[in-house]
Amino acid sequence: MAVKLSSSNKLSSSLSEINVTPLVDVMLVLLIIFMVTTPMMQSGIRVNLPSAETPGNPRTGELVITVTKERDIYVDGQIINLFLLETRIKNYFVGQDQKKKIVFIKADKDVAYGYVIDVMDALKKAGIETVGMIVEQKKKK
Repeated sequence: MAVKLSSSNKLSSSLSEINVTPLVDVMLVLLIIFMVTTPMMQSGIRVNLPSAETPGNPRTGELVITVTKERDIYVDGQIINLFLLETRIKNYFVGQDQKKKIVFIKADKDVAYGYVIDVMDALKKAGIETVGMIVEQKKKK
């Protein structure tokens, strides 16, 4: 505690406490900004999905491979070459205690069918037992 002498030689203590109200206000504003902007950041890679009547969406935590119109392959948000896909998938499942290895493909509807088959072939070579396709559900009339 700081003590200072006043002009009349009396001892007085100065106020040495921090006012936390402005700090709390700023922190709450930052929290609200992050809560609003976070869902916008999780949009992912733009893919024009084909539509089907039955949904084909993965559960949370399952591996999703995205194939764009330009034939770019993304595994966990990182771009990868088709020739390295088999190795990357093998390394991904090392040490995981999964009875069944399941991978979902999220391919643009304008990608050539043969290229999607090449991706599926690399997955099968990597030991993936089940390959699912993610589609956009058709709107019911």
